[in-house]
Amino acid sequence: MLKNISRALALLILPFIASLLIRLIYLTNKKVFHVPKTIGNEPIIFACWHGELLMLPYVYLYCRKKPHAKVLISPHFDGKLISKTVKYFGLDTIAGSSNRNATRVLIQAMKSLKNGFDIGITPDGPKGPRHEVADGIIVMAQKTKTKVVLVKIVATKFWQLNSWDKFLIPKPFGMLNYYASSPVDVDGMKLEEAKALIKKELEKYEV
Repeated sequence: MLKNISRALALLILPFIASLLIRLIYLTNKKVFHVPKTIGNEPIIFACWHGELLMLPYVYLYCRKKPHAKVLISPHFDGKLISKTVKYFGLDTIAGSSNRNATRVLIQAMKSLKNGFDIGITPDGPKGPRHEVADGIIVMAQKTKTKVVLVKIVATKFWQLNSWDKFLIPKPFGMLNYYASSPVDVDGMKLEEAKALIKKELEKYEV
C-alpha cells in the first residue's frame, strides 16, 4: 500500500521536476544543431541510443516546429516517469518494449505512422544490449515505407550513470551538439544490412 502511494506521488511530482531540469540544462548550455535543412513533411522515425534519450525532445522540436510524435517507452515504472516527462514537451507515448507486448506495440506504432505521427524510438532499448539495434525499428520502417532520421547528442560536459545504457546527463555551462542524419531509407534492404547501417550512423559521433 505504502509503495503504491509513494509511486503515485512520484508520478505526480517527479516528471514536472525532471522537465524543469531538462529545460535548465538546455538553457545553460550552448547549442549547435548539425541537422538537414529539411526532412520533408512525411512521417519520420526518429532514433537515438537509449543512453542519450534525455535531451532528445529539443532536436525533434528543432526539426519539427509543431510536435506531432509518439515515443515508444517501456511500460515499467521508470518508463511511466519518462512518459509523463516528455508530455511536458508536447510528445505523446506508446507504452511497450521489444521484450513485452512487442507485436502489439509494433502495430500501434505503424498505425500511428500511417495516421501522420512521427515515431521516436531507442533501437537498443529498453534493456539493451547497449548500442545494438533490435529488429523492431527495421520492421516498422520497412512495413510502412518510412524513412529514419538518426540522432546523436554529444555534450562536452556530462555525468554518466553506471547503468546498462551508460545514461548521459549533460552538465550546465558546456555545449550540446545535436546531430541528425538526412532521412535514411532502409526499404528493400536485408534485416542485418539495415541494422548495420542504423548502427553505423548512430556511432558516427561517439563520445
